[in-house]
Amino acid sequence: MTSGSAPGRAADRARTIFFGSGPFAVPILDALAGDPRLELVAVVSAPDRPAGRSREVTPTPVAARASALRIPLVQPVRVRAPEAIAELTAHQPDLGVLADYGQIVPRPVLDLPPHGILNVHPSLLPRHRGATPVAATIAAGDDRAGVTIIRMDDGIDTGPIVARQSWPLSGTERAPDLEAHAAREGAALLMRTIHPWLAGTAPAIPQAPAGATVTRPFRRDDGRLEPVRRALELERDVRALAPWPGSFLETPAGRLAVHEASLGDSEPGDEPGALVRHGDRLALATADGRLILDRVQLAGRRAVRGDEFLRGQPRLVGARVAGALSSAGGSAA
Repeated sequence: MTSGSAPGRAADRARTIFFGSGPFAVPILDALAGDPRLELVAVVSAPDRPAGRSREVTPTPVAARASALRIPLVQPVRVRAPEAIAELTAHQPDLGVLADYGQIVPRPVLDLPPHGILNVHPSLLPRHRGATPVAATIAAGDDRAGVTIIRMDDGIDTGPIVARQSWPLSGTERAPDLEAHAAREGAALLMRTIHPWLAGTAPAIPQAPAGATVTRPFRRDDGRLEPVRRALELERDVRALAPWPGSFLETPAGRLAVHEASLGDSEPGDEPGALVRHGDRLALATADGRLILDRVQLAGRRAVRGDEFLRGQPRLVGARVAGALSSAGGSAA
């Protein structure tokens, strides 16, 4: 690559724009910023928004990191707006890289860099396209996780595959930990891939049509633990939906957030939806097995271990969670 005619271009360094917002993208940004063969000319991130109970206006993790690295920051409300496209065009990028950005990138932006835009996606595409691939990997009980680098096209995570990396899962992973691991793996894979890509020696292979699945953003009610499902599925959800939207039960004592859970066998007399004693803690009887409540939190209180919770709420033994039908037609107190 040569410096071309643009003034101030660094010779032999690929002018790169990075698109990212969430924490998954931060290690990838750091990897790009640390590569002397690249010139990070801009970082594109979501606008600062109110966050937390105080509703203090807060930058995204990527925006905060870009500011610390002193990289020019662009935060359009809509990246497809003409003024946003004009600003990105002025940076004359050779390459784009995207991870955990949060907006659909329009065709005029996809076409800006001659080398296209590479997307670092935390799943083994075409499985788990879309907004929540890490949670979907855990909730589905997949035995392997991974990251995939694609060249972006007009679809949602449908572009041709440039590189993939996978690793086995133990079946105990929680979403924040798996996301952090995937971010590190994605950053390393990108660094192994980006320069062969720029040199034209890394092929892009179309995704296989078979095996594609699509995920969606979560709603708060997605965290409700439904006892008509199997305990195995609910335990996966507890790990998959942390920290947002989290998992919860509606009990006679109030909404109960379930932070950690494990599995137990059903016992005679279990009815799905009943809270039962399981050793020194409560468990939820389900359609198949028991979901043991190992760490929980009533609304407005601190999180506690399951044994401490049962000592404080012994009357919940025999109660039913809201929405669970009882053969007696009511709820136990």
